[in-house]
Amino acid sequence: MFAHTQAAKSIISRLALLFCAAVLLSGCATPPPKDHSNLCNIFREYPRWYEAARDMEAEWGTPMQVAMAFVKQESSFRHDARPPKNYVLGFIPWGRVSSAYGYAQAQDPAWSDYQKATRNGGSRTNFADSLMFIGWYTHETQRQLGISKWDTYNQYLAYHDGRGGYRRGTYKSKPTLLRVSRRVEQQAKDYGWQLKQCRQELEDNRSWWPF
Repeated sequence: MFAHTQAAKSIISRLALLFCAAVLLSGCATPPPKDHSNLCNIFREYPRWYEAARDMEAEWGTPMQVAMAFVKQESSFRHDARPPKNYVLGFIPWGRVSSAYGYAQAQDPAWSDYQKATRNGGSRTNFADSLMFIGWYTHETQRQLGISKWDTYNQYLAYHDGRGGYRRGTYKSKPTLLRVSRRVEQQAKDYGWQLKQCRQELEDNRSWWPF
């Protein structure tokens, strides 16, 4: 009887661990990292995010520090981030400012284009899928507009206003957006410098990551 009880407890413990691992890997319920300002600390806290960033970089050629700076600005690493609501008469909720959603704040039309282009179902609340979306979007921006994937400033302007808006120069009349884009650019530079200090450590740690 005791042996059976112990075996049952062992099975339950293993199932619980597998469930926790599945939740972690899905990225759906992962809380924001404790330290947004340091890319090394973000990846130390969430090693699977580093794996996702490596995969995105290999697939699309977008530097991971650029994509991570986009995520920080767009959602502060919150999986269920949404834009603010619109209000009628100042107090009656009436939909959202836009359909942006998830880590990358991808809007419905852009996400649909991504799914069709890549045949990737994916989810905007999944970190790896969101990072792949950013990689794809910046890749297409380079292809269509000639903006380097390393040019965080102009890539972000095209990301925020859309490629059509960028072509029309809509960002030129948005001083707040221009300041935000400079901030994203500086964040990418900071992340890039930090990554140089810890990338070998992150690579070494991949060998013992159990999943």
